[in-house]
Amino acid sequence: MDLYSLVTVLLVILITSLLAKYTKILLERSELPPGPTPLPVIGTLYKINFSDIVTSLLDLSKKYGDIFTVYEGNQPVIVLCGYKAIKETLIDKAEEFSGRAYYPSFFDFTKGDDFAFSSGEKWKELRRFAVHTLGSFGVGKHSFEERIQQEALYLTDVLRKTNGSPVDPNHHILRAMSNVICSVVFGNRFEYKDEHFQKLVVCVQDNFRIMSTRWGLLYNTFPNVIKHLPGPHRKMMENFAIMEDFIKKKIENNMKTLDSNNPRDFIDCFLIKMEKEKNNEGTFYNSNTLVMCALILFFGGTETVSSTLRYTLLLLMKHPSVAEKFCSEIDNVIGRRPPIYEDRHNMPYTEAFISEIQRYADVTPLAIPHELTADTQIRNYTFKKGTVFIPLLTSVHIDKTQFSNPENFDPKNFLDENGKLIKKEALMPFSAGRRICPGKNLAVVEIFIFITTLLQNFTIKSLVPPEKISVAPVETGLGHIPPSFEICFLPRL
Repeated sequence: MDLYSLVTVLLVILITSLLAKYTKILLERSELPPGPTPLPVIGTLYKINFSDIVTSLLDLSKKYGDIFTVYEGNQPVIVLCGYKAIKETLIDKAEEFSGRAYYPSFFDFTKGDDFAFSSGEKWKELRRFAVHTLGSFGVGKHSFEERIQQEALYLTDVLRKTNGSPVDPNHHILRAMSNVICSVVFGNRFEYKDEHFQKLVVCVQDNFRIMSTRWGLLYNTFPNVIKHLPGPHRKMMENFAIMEDFIKKKIENNMKTLDSNNPRDFIDCFLIKMEKEKNNEGTFYNSNTLVMCALILFFGGTETVSSTLRYTLLLLMKHPSVAEKFCSEIDNVIGRRPPIYEDRHNMPYTEAFISEIQRYADVTPLAIPHELTADTQIRNYTFKKGTVFIPLLTSVHIDKTQFSNPENFDPKNFLDENGKLIKKEALMPFSAGRRICPGKNLAVVEIFIFITTLLQNFTIKSLVPPEKISVAPVETGLGHIPPSFEICFLPRL
């Protein structure tokens, strides 16, 4: 057979294979929720703007409804939009929706040896351990609150030294937020000038940013192709490797001084559990799951709360009347003493303000994909085990059936006519259901203590008029990345 004939045969085989797969997709599509028509190889990606995937999905929901189908290549993915659709799935059928779909940005590094990107018994056991350990180190208790108060004062001291000069608060806030989770995972905080610590937190922020760019989205859609191409996505694995190396060194140090009767941090607790499980052949507790669980805790506890606080400062500058009410309540309830989390019960406007920050800033607009653990009936559709779902959390936060003024930043979205706080299930900054962020309780205490401490000690001043301040994210994907800005922290007398 000559070369021409060989190439012809190979092309015929390739085209026939593609047509067979495409025919199968079209046949299966009739049993799934509506959505744009998929094309061979690329699926429905021609309908997605990779610079703003969230808006693209919202636009598709207007045409196809609150549960619709898109295709990542040949893979159907069901998108959930709005509070009703997400409640019917993640909350009402929490167990069935507790599986984790393949998410290359993380899984290709952790290999699922952690509590966030694993499924089944491994996920249940490692998550249970993580939640219990976080609780034992005082999440929601006074001991942990003291750590947060201490770090808030460190940040206050650093900002006071700026003497009211314009400053980009990003790195200061990032290090402060990271130090809180570091005190639990590694047993100690780090000085802001520590070069290794600076490198670590930059790795976290860099990865969160890349995952929110078109490169990150393309990597998660076509990992087998994109991983072999040059581009910023390659930097993600390098950054994860730096974090992994740091954590391994911390584990080695902990092992040398471990006291089983006096665990100092998450690493110690895990090492003690490993020793207890050493004769269990089916154990999930080993050196690699320790590294990856610590990495996920460190990553998750650093960037999202940091982004939330940066959005808070932006929105306070853009809405000075809100800032004035917020500061007034702080002065009336707390005065000059250090804030404590219990103060929130007497501060409805502050609680509403923080809830509105979480809703409006919408730091994580897309939940990590879920995978069905069993065949499941939703409305008139029967979805097979293994079906992948993407909850569009943004759609809940702008749902007009849940919020009276969703388009605008307005703390009244969480206040009744008498100024009392309204708790709303439609607020989902930490996702919902069985896969809700295990660090939720830690994060809400952090946000409250840091925000009230900063506004208690400083009057914030913008360098530009409020109407010229943009709060639009500079990248939208896994996260909403806030724009860079400068701010003046003027000490209050």
